[in-house]
Amino acid sequence: MVSTNQIAEIGMLVGEPARAAILAALMDGRALTATELSRVAGVTPQTASSHLARLTAANLVSVQKQGRYRYHKLARPEVARMLEGIMQIASADLGAPKRKIVTGPRDLAMARARTCYDHFAGRLGVAISDRLVAEGVVELDSESGLVTEPGAAFLAARGIDLAGKRKSSRPVCRPCLDWSERRHHIAGKLGAAICSHYFEKGYVRRRNNTRALEITPTGQRALRDMFGIAGLD
Repeated sequence: MVSTNQIAEIGMLVGEPARAAILAALMDGRALTATELSRVAGVTPQTASSHLARLTAANLVSVQKQGRYRYHKLARPEVARMLEGIMQIASADLGAPKRKIVTGPRDLAMARARTCYDHFAGRLGVAISDRLVAEGVVELDSESGLVTEPGAAFLAARGIDLAGKRKSSRPVCRPCLDWSERRHHIAGKLGAAICSHYFEKGYVRRRNNTRALEITPTGQRALRDMFGIAGLD
């Protein structure tokens, strides 16, 4: 059983501002160096390396050495899910602010389409989830999800092949509560497969090296043809 000390340790690691910034930067699923993460966190590379060592020891971050560089990424999907939950709570309206908060273009772009570790989130992720549920491709509730037998054929016809992704113990389809939309989008192997397919085909691309995504004109057509999604605005 998990002890209260273990829970407190994770909370302490995530709660430090520089480490929180590092973990948030890794939410897009990419592997980044300590130097790259130090710029995001506003600390020196040496301090970032110290933070990363603690996060790695706690199995929140994994590291891979390639050549003379060490690349860091979130250790597993559950870490991303935890961070997304914290973001949802942190973004909740806990009372009237002293001043009106005006979101900028980057916030609007993040709300429209972004990555949540290895799957789509924002209005893009929710819209795809809604269509897949409406078409009977998936059955989804607040706790679990599954791909139906006709749904597997529907996905395969659109280039989303899950056959090669069934070997791991990761759920094929599960709900992930979207912190900006406050509704569920699809995660698991299916969410990752759709996201990977869209990147490979050039349907989406990153905006200014962030989690926010730009849907290309080809991607807009693919959304309409594949899922019947005409627009997100």
